[in-house]
Amino acid sequence: IHGYMWIAIAFVVGTAIGVPLSKVPLTAVPQRTALSHAFGGLAAGLVGTAKYFLWLDEGVLTPFRMGAITVEVILGYLTLTGSLMAAGKLQEIIPTRPITYRGQNLVNLTLLAIAVASGIYLIINPTAWYLFPLIILLSLAFGVLLIVPIGGADMPTVISLLNSYAGLAAVAMGFVLENKVLIVAGALDGSSGLILSIIMCRAMNRSFTNVLFGAFGQVQVAAAGGEARTAKSGTARDAADLLGNASSVVIVPGYGMAVAQAQHRVREIYDQLTRRGIDVKFAIHPVAGRMPGHMNVLLAESEVPYEALIEMDDINRDLPQTDVVLVVGANDVVNPAARTDPKSPIYGMPIIDADKARFVIANKRSMNPGFAGIDNDLYYADNTLMVFGDAKAVLGDIVKSLSGESAH
Repeated sequence: IHGYMWIAIAFVVGTAIGVPLSKVPLTAVPQRTALSHAFGGLAAGLVGTAKYFLWLDEGVLTPFRMGAITVEVILGYLTLTGSLMAAGKLQEIIPTRPITYRGQNLVNLTLLAIAVASGIYLIINPTAWYLFPLIILLSLAFGVLLIVPIGGADMPTVISLLNSYAGLAAVAMGFVLENKVLIVAGALDGSSGLILSIIMCRAMNRSFTNVLFGAFGQVQVAAAGGEARTAKSGTARDAADLLGNASSVVIVPGYGMAVAQAQHRVREIYDQLTRRGIDVKFAIHPVAGRMPGHMNVLLAESEVPYEALIEMDDINRDLPQTDVVLVVGANDVVNPAARTDPKSPIYGMPIIDADKARFVIANKRSMNPGFAGIDNDLYYADNTLMVFGDAKAVLGDIVKSLSGESAH
């Protein structure tokens, strides 16, 4: 270390950015996580860039060092732009649905191949400095084009995958800086992100290649001449009557609950029903929300007992015997088309079988399709009652109705 001034400046700048980011609401945690990955990728890319030109001037660029720098720069910069794109989709600054064009995968693979080939040439001839900016530009472009065709429904998996890329970039940076801690920490980060991505792909019954290149979540076009379907709607009081007269209730939380910050109202409904001796459980889908474990975090914040949270496979066995399922802001993870419609983009994806319950109460703002852009057959089922409105307000009204009944 030749001086501490730049370290101090970086500390101040990092603190100025980090403190506001630490105060984001829980609904924005997925976006914040994506930004953290972007900063990690940027750090790796900048370190690799600085080390390349420093060692180029000193004439100490060995093939091993050049190889490590190449890997670090490619992974770092594609993680930067890929994470920024993911954050933009999650924040809905850019379109959440896939953007595709003819030959897209070929273009992406060509960009990556040129970047890798340029890196290999630099390993052989490190003085070809003019290729280094080309590698940076290609990596930045590849990160953007990699995320553009991926729909919002796959964002939890993408976040995990970007976490893996950031970890691998840190491993390469560790080799460049000869820092064993970075190598070990990056390997742990990269492997955990990869394992989590694999688990989530299995939960959706899809492969990595399908997530990265399948353009999942395209807008469906209704068949010409198809009949318009209608859904039965009711009030919060109607929902309270169904819940209050049930002997077993399963609550399915989704991203709509997070947006409305309605997790505390959900806890109040849980308390009201359990006081009456009603069996209440929460059905947790592994990819519900916008990041891994999103629903678990929200329900933990509202102090819902952990033992009441049941994984998808276990809860599905109980749903045919369940009186009422309350769906709060969940959409694609309860869509029966995943089981029944071979033409649906989500066909084969494991879902929570809410439609098999005796009654279903579904709360959402409108009949607009979910993040995947797919209409939900559950909302038109004979045993489904739609209660429209903001989740926090609707659930609050249900709580009032339930507490009013118990007072009499």
